[in-house]
Amino acid sequence: MNVGLPKEVKDNEFRVGLVPAGVKALTTAGHKVLVEQKAGEGSGTTDDEFIEAGAEIVKTADEVWSRANMVVKVKEPIAQEYRFLREDLILFTYLHLAPARELTKAMLDSGVIGVAYETITNDQGHLPLLTPMSEVAGRMSIQIGAFYLEQINGGRGVLLGGVPGVAPGRVTIIGGGVVGTNAAKMAVGMGAAVTIIDRDLERLRYLDDIFGSRIKTLASNPYTIADSVAKSDLVVGAVLVPGAAAPKLVTRGMLKAMPRGSVIVDVAVDQGGCIETTKPTTHSQPTYYVENVLHYGVTNMPGAVPRTSTFALTNATLPFALQLAKYGAAEGFKRNPHLKRGANTYRGRVVYEAIATDQGLTYHPIDSLL
Repeated sequence: MNVGLPKEVKDNEFRVGLVPAGVKALTTAGHKVLVEQKAGEGSGTTDDEFIEAGAEIVKTADEVWSRANMVVKVKEPIAQEYRFLREDLILFTYLHLAPARELTKAMLDSGVIGVAYETITNDQGHLPLLTPMSEVAGRMSIQIGAFYLEQINGGRGVLLGGVPGVAPGRVTIIGGGVVGTNAAKMAVGMGAAVTIIDRDLERLRYLDDIFGSRIKTLASNPYTIADSVAKSDLVVGAVLVPGAAAPKLVTRGMLKAMPRGSVIVDVAVDQGGCIETTKPTTHSQPTYYVENVLHYGVTNMPGAVPRTSTFALTNATLPFALQLAKYGAAEGFKRNPHLKRGANTYRGRVVYEAIATDQGLTYHPIDSLL
């Protein structure tokens, strides 16, 4: 199979879909890997390193997409890439289709086979291809929040760790999954006063065992969310419903009680955000204010640390990329039920139920199409 590796074109996205070790694994297995010129430059990988791993370097994205049977990316296609989508192509990348109606339409119109990193599962029911970037984004959320809490960066002038004689900053993390746990690690490490809110009491017990008295845990309901948000300097949105749009747990009305210059970092923005006032932003223009609260809604946060992120991502995606390259989509789905969970669109049909539900589209079980 011809595997294409184009350069990412989303705003300030410097990751790349594979590192040279991944390319080497594919070429050793007998596949051809086409890498767009300088695709890995942003994450510290040269064309020469890809060539040494067995790749062919091509000059344009057009050539990569047109010659490839499968394209491996990091982020979902943006408008300028829609023209590359076609029926006989496998697109293997993060898609986050639930809130993205325009992209969903483009994929259905083209007939492309869309396999999403974020819905592939493992034997434990976890999301192994989402986990590494959730770890990165969770940890970054606290760094970013601390930065924007500085008054010169638009915040209220709070040091998260405080100092002796001065109370630390207050952090509320909504969602106790991978993002929330990693955010808590960073916030606790900085010395902040941390509250984690989740609806799963067993998860809260687990977090309490991990962090002990260094955090406070609260069961999720509108009252506890509103009360904790009102007392916070930094709120991190870390809610995930696999494949579906995130629920809006923090309303605009709740923001009115927050301190002026407090900060929201909504990591759930890829799935529409769990804050009512969240909207997608870019690394070039990352923030905006609503009700005097600074919002950060960058949809590709890990792109700011591309070398760490690219290596972590390839570690997780490569085994599935190898299966898709060896067997193709249909046979690959039949052989591996976890890979099959990654199927989001298939030859003009939505094959992931949560996406169909969120967008009011007809759901076609993938098994009925194979």
